[in-house]
Amino acid sequence: MTIAASYEALARLLDYPENKEQLQADYVVVSTFLNQQRLDSSIASFAEFAADSPLSSLQEEYVASFDFNPATAPYLGHHLFGDNQKKGGYMIMLKQEFERCGYTPTGVELPDHLSVLLGFLAHLARQAESGARQSFITECVLPGVERFHDSFDTRQESHWKVLVEASWLLCAEDCKEVHSC
Repeated sequence: MTIAASYEALARLLDYPENKEQLQADYVVVSTFLNQQRLDSSIASFAEFAADSPLSSLQEEYVASFDFNPATAPYLGHHLFGDNQKKGGYMIMLKQEFERCGYTPTGVELPDHLSVLLGFLAHLARQAESGARQSFITECVLPGVERFHDSFDTRQESHWKVLVEASWLLCAEDCKEVHSC
């Protein structure tokens, strides 16, 4: 498994669930990569939940976890800046960086949605843009993912929390490999 494939699979896992088979395949990619890197993760609990639940239950918990509770919304700009002008600057910077690197997000999510950012990291990994990727992770992703993960501590457990944790682990490991973060 490559880091690009892992970012891409994790991005899909953090999108609204539409296909259980795809969720399970993406779990295998991420889990395999984390195991290869010897990173301890609770991601297996998500796989069990996904396997044991009908798609409608997965969708219901996704919405309850991410859409109905602003504290756990998957928008890193919100976790970093709240609702002020700095968040707008962050969004503009993300769009400019996407354009500069030739990345066009799929779907309709805002540029600071964690799945969009993970998709961008996959794009950079496929382009062999290690320096740009690690810098982007350090400055734009890890601080938001840390706050996003911490936001789950204030609410009931969600099966999606382990995917946010896996995002943090993957990004932190990516930076560690190059010793630039």
